[in-house]
Amino acid sequence: MNYNIYFSPTGGTKKVTSLVSEQFSPVKDIDLSLIEDFSQYEFNQDDFCIVGVPSFGGRVPAIAIERLAMMKAHQTPVCMIVTYGNRAYEDTLLELKDTLKQQGFLPFSAMACVCEHSIMHQFGQGRPNQQDQQQIIHFTKNIKERLTKELTEIEVPGQRPYKEYHGIPLKPTASKKCIECGICAKSCPVQAIDIKHPQQTDKDKCISCMRCIAVCPTHARKNNPVLLAASVQKLKKACQQAKENELF
Repeated sequence: MNYNIYFSPTGGTKKVTSLVSEQFSPVKDIDLSLIEDFSQYEFNQDDFCIVGVPSFGGRVPAIAIERLAMMKAHQTPVCMIVTYGNRAYEDTLLELKDTLKQQGFLPFSAMACVCEHSIMHQFGQGRPNQQDQQQIIHFTKNIKERLTKELTEIEVPGQRPYKEYHGIPLKPTASKKCIECGICAKSCPVQAIDIKHPQQTDKDKCISCMRCIAVCPTHARKNNPVLLAASVQKLKKACQQAKENELF
C-alpha cells in the first residue's frame, strides 16, 4: 500500500506530496494536522510512504515530530519531502530523517521544494508553479525507478545538534468579521482556539502555522500588521533570490 503522510496547515506541503503520490496507486492520505490516534498506523516493508512537512525556522514542526513518533514501520521505504518559503530549510530534512529512521522507516529518497511562504506570501509567491510541478513529477520518476532496485539510506544536508527554534511572535487574532463558526477551532492542529469562544487564542499553544487564517470563511483572522511588516523586512534579503528544488 502507498501512503501520503503530510503536515500541511495551509496546503502548500500537501500540494507537493500529492504531486508525488498521484504517480502511485492506490494511495491513502494521512493528515498529521488532524487530532487522532496516530499509533494505529504500522507499515511493512512492502509499503511505500511519502512524508512531507514544512520547515518552521529550519526545523520540523514539533507537533509533526510528536505524531510521526507514534507510528511504527518495519524497514518501510520512505520518500521525505520538506517544503520551505524560499528562505532555507537548514536542519529540517536531517531531523525528519532521524525521526523516521528511529520509527523503523528506510529513508531512501528526499526532496526539498519551494512553496509560497505561509505567512509572508510575497516570498515564493505562486510556487510550486508549473515549472516546479513538472520538475517534481520528473523527480518522482527517478524515485519510482529507485524502488525497483535495492534501496539504501541516503545522506541529507543538516547539522546535529539541530538549530534552536523558539517560535515566532506572529499569532493570528480574530477581527470583528468573526462569525464564531468555529471552523478555525476545529481545524487548529494544537487546539489553541477555544471552540466556544473562537475569537480567543491561546498564544502559548499557538505554533503560528496559519491554518486558522487559511480556513476562515470571512477572512477574520489576521496577524499584527506591524510585526508582519517587521518580519518581511527581516527576511527580505534572504528570500530575494528564487531557490531551486532539490532531489536527494
